[in-house]
Amino acid sequence: MFKIDDDFHAELQEGEFASFDDAMAEVRRRAELPWNEAPNVAPCTGWRGCGRRYEIVEYDGSSSPWREIARTAVVEVSAAGVRWL
Repeated sequence: MFKIDDDFHAELQEGEFASFDDAMAEVRRRAELPWNEAPNVAPCTGWRGCGRRYEIVEYDGSSSPWREIARTAVVEVSAAGVRWL
């Protein structure tokens, strides 16, 4: 199972994905959205000077709690623009 995490805010995003490619498609979609609109607007009070750093995290969902297998930094979205990692 794969999830998208905002590394800057330690905030797992809603949604689970069956494959890395499915999660990556969602990250690409988010990168095309404005930085100051949901889901890209940061949850902190200083959001205008902040942004999101999306990572794709692979979990072993067969155990409880889930066990993290891998984490891949993908993209940063902020007022400065989009920066692919």
